[in-house]
Amino acid sequence: MNNNQAQSIEHLKKGPIIAALLIGAFVAFLNQTLMNVALPNIMADLGITQPTTGQWLTTGYMLVNGVLIPVTAFLMARFTTRQLFISAMSLFSIGTLICALAPSFAILMVGRVIQAGGAGIVMPLMTVVFLNIFPIEKRGSAMGMMGIAMILAPAIGPTLSGYIVEHYTWRVLFYIILPFSVIATLIGIFFLKNVTKVTKPKFDSISVILSTIGFGGLLYGFSNAGTNGWGSQQVIWPLAIGTVALIAFVWKQLLSETPMLEFRIFKYNMFTLTTIINVIITMVMYAPMILMPIFMQNIRGFTPMQSGMMMLPGAILMGIMSPITGAIFDKIGARILSVIGLIITVCMGYELSHLTVDTSYSHMMIVYTVRMFGISLLSMPIQTAGLNQLPRSMNAHGTAMYNTVRTVSGSIGTAILVTVMTSHTKNYITEGIKAGAAKATDKAQMAALSAQSMVHGINDAFNIATWLSVAALILAFFIKKTKPHEENLKAEMKKVGNTSAA
Repeated sequence: MNNNQAQSIEHLKKGPIIAALLIGAFVAFLNQTLMNVALPNIMADLGITQPTTGQWLTTGYMLVNGVLIPVTAFLMARFTTRQLFISAMSLFSIGTLICALAPSFAILMVGRVIQAGGAGIVMPLMTVVFLNIFPIEKRGSAMGMMGIAMILAPAIGPTLSGYIVEHYTWRVLFYIILPFSVIATLIGIFFLKNVTKVTKPKFDSISVILSTIGFGGLLYGFSNAGTNGWGSQQVIWPLAIGTVALIAFVWKQLLSETPMLEFRIFKYNMFTLTTIINVIITMVMYAPMILMPIFMQNIRGFTPMQSGMMMLPGAILMGIMSPITGAIFDKIGARILSVIGLIITVCMGYELSHLTVDTSYSHMMIVYTVRMFGISLLSMPIQTAGLNQLPRSMNAHGTAMYNTVRTVSGSIGTAILVTVMTSHTKNYITEGIKAGAAKATDKAQMAALSAQSMVHGINDAFNIATWLSVAALILAFFIKKTKPHEENLKAEMKKVGNTSAA
């Protein structure tokens, strides 16, 4: 399909398109967080004894997903919206079926990789389609609907997974997802239209290889840092190789007239500012999702199901607030929403940095829920404010960049927070033994000291997340309302290139 054959936006039936994309994105995001709680049951059922082996079900999924996202800008220029969505959801459905029927870990891993291949395309594609089919004055509401899939699905994943593994086999997790992914595929086949321009750019194999090694190395290195420590060879080498490849990738994109991923979009000041804030917010969002289950299960003795239920009200509230926040954004912009949301996030983060071994279940639920309310006010508005400054022809590159940066920053945030928690816990235990708080030979005393030390370690990690929120709050005051630039892109690229050469 060429540019002249692209569907007229005004005459599109948006309902079926929105339904297909939302369902597809919802199951893709839900699938990301289902494995964490179910992993012990899967390992026991398939006879996996090494935790690092089992962890590849989540690490491998994240890696494939992460390295695919930078390529989506090229894919959206090369294929039609319909072709890309149907292919992505078909891949995801096939991978889900393989996972449900997998007789061994190897087959399950194959299914997860195929799933990730489809999921890595769906989210950036949905963002670009929404930006194209909705006028700028309605984009907030549109992105708010998108936020339902982006925010609600990962948040309810642990709760759903906890319930399933307690009452049924882990395979039910995939059987639940499969019908929805098939339905999304069928809606796409019958109703989805092309809303993006197909330019059929040349495939840049070198950029794809550098991108895969660069982002893959960073994601793998940071994902290992939390468990193996920053000095581990499994961390140092992937980060070093990934950094070198990423520098080469960025350099090649800046020299290319038709880059696979356009880094010159950072010349748009509001896009750059909101990307930085989004990096911080993503790191901050991961704090309670990682640390609260550890605190509740290891310190307070709650079950995975109870831990998931504690997070459920916050997840539901975010899902409810996402479209409401979008509608408010269309009227007042992102600055006020972001500032209010970040003030709430800072206050609740401070509260979470003062946990004790006696902190009640109800207190944790209230604080977590209010914190998620604060995040619901700022996540999608900030992203929309940045993307609104880009010309329509740059939407695919802006979306790919946002999703790439968010994926990498999520891994960085996880690594930093887990490392702070574990290292500080060890330091508190060592200091406690030296101070005579416990004898190394007394199991009861050591258990009490370990619990108290882990609480301090978790509090220190939350403290870092709180200060990151403060930094984002300061930056949020500089957010301004913008309109898309519609300048001639090729002329702009030449101008930037000439300036660089000079």
